[in-house]
Amino acid sequence: MNSVLFTGVRPFGAAPRDLLVRDGRVAHADPAGARAADAEVVDGTGLLALPAPVDAHIHPDKSTWGDRWLSREPADDLRALIAYDVTARSAMIPVARRAGALMDHAVARGTRAWRAHVDVAPAYGLANVHGVREAADARTDLLHVQTVAFPQLGVLTAPGTAELLAKALDEGADVLGGLDPVGIDRDRDGQLDLLFGLAERAGKPLDIHLHDGGAPGLDQIAEIARRTRALGLQGRVTVSHAFALADCGPDTLTQLADLLAEAQVALATCALGAEPVVPFPQLTAAGVRVALGSDGVRDPWTPFGDGDMIARAHLLAYRTDARTDAELEACYRLAADGGAALLGLEPSTLLPGAPADFVLLAADSLPQAVVDRPLPAVVVHGGRVVARDGRLLERTPA
Repeated sequence: MNSVLFTGVRPFGAAPRDLLVRDGRVAHADPAGARAADAEVVDGTGLLALPAPVDAHIHPDKSTWGDRWLSREPADDLRALIAYDVTARSAMIPVARRAGALMDHAVARGTRAWRAHVDVAPAYGLANVHGVREAADARTDLLHVQTVAFPQLGVLTAPGTAELLAKALDEGADVLGGLDPVGIDRDRDGQLDLLFGLAERAGKPLDIHLHDGGAPGLDQIAEIARRTRALGLQGRVTVSHAFALADCGPDTLTQLADLLAEAQVALATCALGAEPVVPFPQLTAAGVRVALGSDGVRDPWTPFGDGDMIARAHLLAYRTDARTDAELEACYRLAADGGAALLGLEPSTLLPGAPADFVLLAADSLPQAVVDRPLPAVVVHGGRVVARDGRLLERTPA
């Protein structure tokens, strides 16, 4: 790969420096004025340099991105939303086109990687997995994508789903998904027995959606942590949403945080609409990995969302009433560092040896970037400039 010298950039708001990138990694971070004779030069013009964020929870197969506007119907509960989702998708353009359009948009807004939850059910077969994978395979030079085989219509309550999940894993899905063992399947142990057994046999990580609140939700979180530790799956299990943690008392939160940290069970939160946000400062302080995601993006569930993780960090800050610089920075770190850790990626520290996945922004500091949510002036992925001013550069498809 060609070397690229980014001159006069300010990592995390520090004094201007020159970042030399070789073979997709930061080679040097020298005081402004350093040069490399063989390098292409990109003038950073004093822009703020930050690690590229990661979208740790997104549903690209549901999105209408790149399709015509969808007028959504009322829905009173989760089951109604799921049913409407199935109906609405029948009129959408192919998954690969919609997912690909959303990927391009997310990359142009700075996103480095996705954990993409993709519906697997008798109503769809593996068509959604194939469509998202097709879009991702055409963009391997732009975006790292993990696919989750996700049983949106239930595991036990939708006969044939378990077999489809196993087939999806055999065909290369990266992660096994689950959904509300009690709220959807009405059988905590039955669904968890099946999911943990399948994940263990396939040697794949597990990421379980858990919308259930109150005591049932807390019980399921604790049981997932206990099973993770008992089966030696530490570091390979995630609970997404985990709404119950947002409502529990401080003593219960402390106990569950310790249990999750010991089992190395990660959490993904999304700050979407009125949905609860996990109390991540207390959880991360206890050693729990927490990451940030978009969840649904202009899909049958919601007209909102745009796959912009800088904007998502802003929403998280707004939802959690972040005021201080430290609180604002923590929201961005959830997207950048928390997301990278969840997906098993090296952190983009902007230091020598780190992967060259970063964004250049017109802001004085990281906290200001979270508040102003500027379009990235430059997006660097794998050491290459792939987007400018919110638009992808022309490229030859991978």
